[in-house]
Amino acid sequence: MTLVEFDGLLRTFALDVYHRHENSKTNISPAERWEKGGFLPRMPDSLEQLDLLLLTVPKARIVRPDGIHFQGLRYVDTTLAAYVGEQVELCYDPRDLAEIRVFHKEHFLCRAICPELAGVTIPLQDILRARNQRRRQLRTIIRDRKKTVEELLDLKKGSSKTATVENTEPDQEERPNQKLKRYFNE
Repeated sequence: MTLVEFDGLLRTFALDVYHRHENSKTNISPAERWEKGGFLPRMPDSLEQLDLLLLTVPKARIVRPDGIHFQGLRYVDTTLAAYVGEQVELCYDPRDLAEIRVFHKEHFLCRAICPELAGVTIPLQDILRARNQRRRQLRTIIRDRKKTVEELLDLKKGSSKTATVENTEPDQEERPNQKLKRYFNE
C-alpha cells in the first residue's frame, strides 16, 4: 500500500465510517452531535493561517548563500538573500515539498521554493538586488547606532570634565576616530 492509498483509506474511514457511526456513550454519531450542538469553532482569518496550523512542527535551519538546504533539497527566494547566515524556522507540508514557509524571529519572511520540484528559477539579478537592499538597511542601522554611541560618549566626557575642575589640561588619551572593520563579503 502506498502513502497516497493509505491517506485515501484513512480519509474515507474518518468521514464515512467513524463520523457516521453511532457512539456507544452518547447514542448519536459524531457528525450529528457536531451539527446539533451549536458549537462554532474559532476559524482562522485566512486559508494561509489555516495552512500554518496544519503544517508540521517548525524546523530550524541556517540560510546559506545558495538558499536553505532541507530534506536533501535546496530552497530559494529573493528575500532569503538578505538573511544569509541567520537562523530561520521552516514550516512545511510533508506531502508537498515544492515549497516551504520561512520565519525569522517568529515573523513570516517568505515562501521558499525548490526549483528542482517546482520548475521555477529566480534570476541572479533579483538575488543580488535583495542582498544589496539588506546591506543598505544594515548600514543605516549601524550608522544610527554609532551616532548614538558617539553622543553618549560625548556626554560622558562632558560630565567627567565638569566633575574634575582641577584638571584643566585636555585629555591626552582621546581615542582616534575608529572605524568598524569590514570584510570583503559584507
